[in-house]
Amino acid sequence: MKRVYISILSAFLLTVTIAQTAFAQSCAPVAVFSYVKEGKPTEETTKAYSGPAPVTGHFSANPTGNESFTAVYEWWIYPSSSRKEQYVAHYSGAQYEEMEYTFMQSGSFTVALKVTFTNTTDGSTVDDPDPGEHLFTVTVQESKLEMPNAFSPNGDGFNDVYRAKPNHQSIVEFKATIFNRWGQKIYSWDDVNGSWDGTVNGRTVESGVFFVNVVAKGADGVEYKIRKDINILTRHKEKDEK
Repeated sequence: MKRVYISILSAFLLTVTIAQTAFAQSCAPVAVFSYVKEGKPTEETTKAYSGPAPVTGHFSANPTGNESFTAVYEWWIYPSSSRKEQYVAHYSGAQYEEMEYTFMQSGSFTVALKVTFTNTTDGSTVDDPDPGEHLFTVTVQESKLEMPNAFSPNGDGFNDVYRAKPNHQSIVEFKATIFNRWGQKIYSWDDVNGSWDGTVNGRTVESGVFFVNVVAKGADGVEYKIRKDINILTRHKEKDEK
């Protein structure tokens, strides 16, 4: 009877030791969000991001603990208002200690990480004990796009180029084309943060009326088709000085 008791106790201690060792494994995930603000690349490390699309999140699990354990990572991306099974994206495998995803659609999303640790000695497995801590939220704002109707390429440092108004947001597709008064194409660009400096073949155009045609799409699915006149005031500075 004594031997049986000792065997049971030994098995219990072994189980407790394995569990304690396994639960010593954990992750401290972080997210670095890359986006463009005022035409300049920007990075931000945070658990909750809110801003215009497109935004790229680089998620790192950062596992800690005993090296005798291997890990399998599961990253879930799903609308915050929906169940996880209705996911937007799902990445699973030992190779996903880091994961990158670009958000192109407006709305609120949750990024969740689940980790399963496996003991390389006896094959026992255990989930990360704090999965509730491994959540990130990403809110992508609705789109907005406006184009001005005038600019003055006179070199005074103010309103010298023609571009989308700075309040634009969540524009994921963009193409602008400039035409002269005879309908001839003279310039185009496909970056919402791009611009036209008012020159053709290296020379500033004369004051007058030109035309812009913009075809764009927002992260919320809104399509923009903007056609309008552009008043170019090349000599605007000289008139102000008189």
